[in-house]
Amino acid sequence: MNAPRTPALQSRLPAVGTTIFTVMSALAAQHQAVNLGQGFPDFACDPALVDHVTRAMQAGHNQYPPMPGVATLREAVAAKMERLYGRSYRALDEITITAGATQAIFTALLALVHPGDEVIVLEPCYDSYQPNIVLAGGVVVRVPLTPGTFRPDFAKIAAALTAKTRAIIINTPHNPSGTVWSQADMLALQELLEPTNVFVISDEVYEHMVFDGAQHQSVARFPGLAARALIVSSFGKTYHVTGWKVGFVAAPAALSAEFRKVHQFNVFTVNTPVQHGLAAYMADSAPYEGLPAFYQRKRDLFRDGLAQTAFKLLPCEGTFFQCVDISAVSDLGEAAFCQWLTREVGVTAIPLSAFYANGFDQRVVRFCFAKEEATLHAALARLQTL
Repeated sequence: MNAPRTPALQSRLPAVGTTIFTVMSALAAQHQAVNLGQGFPDFACDPALVDHVTRAMQAGHNQYPPMPGVATLREAVAAKMERLYGRSYRALDEITITAGATQAIFTALLALVHPGDEVIVLEPCYDSYQPNIVLAGGVVVRVPLTPGTFRPDFAKIAAALTAKTRAIIINTPHNPSGTVWSQADMLALQELLEPTNVFVISDEVYEHMVFDGAQHQSVARFPGLAARALIVSSFGKTYHVTGWKVGFVAAPAALSAEFRKVHQFNVFTVNTPVQHGLAAYMADSAPYEGLPAFYQRKRDLFRDGLAQTAFKLLPCEGTFFQCVDISAVSDLGEAAFCQWLTREVGVTAIPLSAFYANGFDQRVVRFCFAKEEATLHAALARLQTL
């Protein structure tokens, strides 16, 4: 008897393999390294948040919620957006709760992009953007951020705009570089896009992690951008619960309607008790207001320790990532250095080249400092032996 035959596959993502985060985390576990690679906390969330979710389960909030999200949570998000950024979004038809920010970005692209449409990404960028565009049938147009500073180059963005450009994805505070867009940057983008039909997908998951007294310049602050934008954020990043995978999208009603058409078929809706718990927690307090100082203390501790090494520190204006130039530490390329650092020193980082489609190697790696102080001290003690 012949063996059963598996039909031949044609991959939708032939160039995509296992992500660098999975590879490096596995290597970190194998060598018992301090994992400062993948971007998630190693500390617990506020116990009050868990209590709110537990009470929601006990109260019977365990069946499907409304497709766009629990009304009280959408109302809490709308109130936050108006209080912080001065723009009024209607909870009814302009706020949608999502299964994390990655799903939100993918759904936004599926809603906006038609086959052959061009989507501009600013490299280095979060690794889901480009596969998402391809899966939506779009064409990825890569525009580099300025090497070294990672600031947007508006002349290059302008040169990339064509009649086929459907959208641009921006990210501030920026992963992986820690750069934060200024008001002048946003005004420049607003002016550039004003005569176009280009949409903006604004990845703002680190919105509450901006340091040194600076202000997060949400797209919501700028009417000409907000009118064409889907703003994406993450409760997981804000409340230290990345595994819950809950986020939101804020967008004008017409854009939200198209977003929800796709959302209802690729996710339908999002975890009910967690939504109720988040809504109750936000009603009790605004804990995100303390996040800049919370993470700035960790940033400063980590930077002070790294200053005692041969690493060259790059600026960190926001997020919970610190990039360093390795040129004075090793002659290895970024990827090889990160593997060596994990195996021989016992600390895991991520090569910045992983955030470029062509693997551009600038001799820069990224550490995550969203860790307990003891974790950071343990990593620093090992790094200071270099």
